[in-house]
Amino acid sequence: MAITRQGASRWQLVKREGVNAPDKLHSNILSIQASLIRKGKRLVVNDRAEAWLRRGTSHWRDWPADRLVSWKRQRGSRISVVIPARDEEATVGDVVGALRDELVNGIPLIDELVVMDSDSADATAQVAERAGAQVYRCQDVAPGLGAHPGKGEALWKSLLVTTGDILVFVDADLTLWGSHFVTGLLGPMLCPASEQVMLVKACYDRAVGDTPDGGTVGGGRVTELVARPLLNLWWPELAGVTQPLSGEWAARRSLLEELPIPVGYGVEIAVLIDTASRQGIDAIAQVDLGERGHSHQADADLAVMAAELMLVTERRRLGALEAGTLEAGAWEAGAWEAGRPEHPELVQFTRADGELRPRHRAVPHAERPPVRSLLAGTGLSQAELAGRDG
Repeated sequence: MAITRQGASRWQLVKREGVNAPDKLHSNILSIQASLIRKGKRLVVNDRAEAWLRRGTSHWRDWPADRLVSWKRQRGSRISVVIPARDEEATVGDVVGALRDELVNGIPLIDELVVMDSDSADATAQVAERAGAQVYRCQDVAPGLGAHPGKGEALWKSLLVTTGDILVFVDADLTLWGSHFVTGLLGPMLCPASEQVMLVKACYDRAVGDTPDGGTVGGGRVTELVARPLLNLWWPELAGVTQPLSGEWAARRSLLEELPIPVGYGVEIAVLIDTASRQGIDAIAQVDLGERGHSHQADADLAVMAAELMLVTERRRLGALEAGTLEAGAWEAGAWEAGRPEHPELVQFTRADGELRPRHRAVPHAERPPVRSLLAGTGLSQAELAGRDG
């Protein structure tokens, strides 16, 4: 991304000046912002998003692993890497193996390497376990609370089986990537000068070859056609988030345990919006990870994902409006659900024997309650709730 090369971010300045120079850091940031503004290099329309993009974006090279290990020790942090997976036997072993070799055995950065297996029909769990991950079947975690299919369910249940105060999420279907995905995301989380950062999103170029819009920079189809327009319209302060649906991100446990979590693919945009609403946009950072490649889904499947994103964002927008402000971060699920189908569906069409035939597909809409409120309400420990021995 050009932003990290045109002007230094706050974290690049920390690296150069040291973390004990806050006055000089602040002065340098102001002078860099003023210089860019004088040059007329405007990046997004919204002023708050513009300011955030300039100060909140760094590059993975700004965060060398040895420095992260030192900061981790100083903080006494414990880091859990969580890989949600469903039918990813072809790629999950490479992802787990590389992270274990480089960031568990190579340097002591990752404390827990966990794969959450979401009802795979193939050998995903066995491949991940052989590669060195601790594997949990989602339906076996907190069985008394039931189970939902979906990525968000896997991430929510990972909060019950991990112990890290910082969690890093990595997709299992990566084909072009590196362990710097994890070190880059951990940089703003561990940096002593960024205690306010609660959520770090990845940004990257998508390795999809030549595209009609002239390159690989940008999001996938659901990002560009649904998520980005929704954010620009209703949460314009988040317009600078380059990859709002990125499967690679990091967050503090203290944040995630306070948030409701959609059970499906709406989890990333929900966490983004809720973090900004509750903590402010300066609690969010993004790191340029370079280039990323992964397996792709069919348009019909992406349409279900898009419908879910619309449900998740509408719930938050209308809930905030009912509360009197789009920044309140509070919503009443019961009020929002009134008058809506109990089980939302997306109707798609196929042609068979010369006739159009409808295909009804369920749209995931459930949200898991905040883990912290669940623990408080049941009086159980995390291990007891998860159904594990203490």
